[in-house]
Amino acid sequence: MQTLQPTDEMKKTDTKSVFVHTFGCQMNKADSENMLGLLNEIGYTETFDQKDADLMILNTCAIREGAEDKVYSWLGAWNKIKKKRPGTLIAVGGCVAQDEGQKLVERAPYVDIVFGTHNLFRLPELVMQAQETRKHVVEVFTELPEDLPELPVIRQNDFSAWVNVIYGCDYNCTYCIVPYVRGRERSRTPAELLKDIRELGDAGYKEVTLLGQNVTAYGHDLDPKIHLGNLIEMVGEVEQIKRIRFLTGHPRDLTADIIESVKRTPTACEYFHIPVQSGDDRTLRRMARGYTTDFYRRQVDEIRSRIPSASLTSDLIVGFPGETEEEFLNTVRLVEELAFDSCNTAAYSPRPHTPSKSWGEQVPEDIKFERLRLLNTVVSEVSHRINKRLLGQTLELLVEGVSQRVETRLTGRTRTNKLVNFEGSKDLIGKFVNVKVEAANPWALRGTLTTGDTN
Repeated sequence: MQTLQPTDEMKKTDTKSVFVHTFGCQMNKADSENMLGLLNEIGYTETFDQKDADLMILNTCAIREGAEDKVYSWLGAWNKIKKKRPGTLIAVGGCVAQDEGQKLVERAPYVDIVFGTHNLFRLPELVMQAQETRKHVVEVFTELPEDLPELPVIRQNDFSAWVNVIYGCDYNCTYCIVPYVRGRERSRTPAELLKDIRELGDAGYKEVTLLGQNVTAYGHDLDPKIHLGNLIEMVGEVEQIKRIRFLTGHPRDLTADIIESVKRTPTACEYFHIPVQSGDDRTLRRMARGYTTDFYRRQVDEIRSRIPSASLTSDLIVGFPGETEEEFLNTVRLVEELAFDSCNTAAYSPRPHTPSKSWGEQVPEDIKFERLRLLNTVVSEVSHRINKRLLGQTLELLVEGVSQRVETRLTGRTRTNKLVNFEGSKDLIGKFVNVKVEAANPWALRGTLTTGDTN
């Protein structure tokens, strides 16, 4: 891949400030870090005050219904800022931009730049064009380029980093817009990834999370083919990286070889996020997920038999078109049976470009949200029961930051992705510490620092 080089004309830009607000998943967060890196090369520095920004970027997510409404609500507020600061640019990127394209500026004519998920690398040129012409700039590629440039990045912390290893998704789940806005699967080469990760290690980073819309499919399109487990073992040889995570995988692509690689790689965290989406076989067929609940159970058994200490989290959708009460209850029973450490839950959202949007038998909103309320109750009860098993144990954390509620309280994560709060000083952020667990709730643990930082 060729590294994007700013032109001399681009480099002439006076120093300006950019504010980026991100909706959505870790992939979007990683994209925002690339946006900051790209714009830094043409003289933009990040600001955390949108009212002072010369450029405001909304990095959007389209996975749920109402995403567009949220986008336009933010854009309306930004238009008020723009009126007070003539010359301020507004840009929209991400999945909503990929889907809406020109429609965005038709509905919000004060938006200056629209760019999609496939041409993020073109952002500096698009910004320069908007600055010079003071006209709308709308550019959305339908596919990722074959020779995708290596993108600069400005990380949001200096100890834990997202690393995109595969883009897109080859599945066609009947409810999901991701293949439309993110395209088909394309893996980055191990050489390219290891170069990035070694540089992160040299810069002092201690944890990397390997990202993909379907990360467990990594490597199937490379020549020669490899799998995610091979990559995990390669990253495990980078001495400075102490923790390796990966998100998010499809159950069909999680092989015994990948699980075994996690087991035998000391720095690979004992944590698997594998969305099941439903606990009912008929619903899974209509979702086009490509597996049954028995298949998923076998995957869970494979993980827990090889790595008994592993934590397992999942995604669940309630109210899929045609879902009966009994089928919903099958999902509830599966949560109780498999005892997920936690679950992301959502009521079904009809999305454009998906088959299920036009199906009959749409579940009424009040029923969907009543089911969601019951499912969340069960998920919380199971999570609480699991977390209470950790009372009295001393766990190693990577300290991530200060609690939003109490300034003297820090927050960190275990290898199994448990969030733990404890009292401590800010100089521990980015370090490993040991904490004894003294209280547990469904969402987090609380403990006491036992030994200070461990490195």
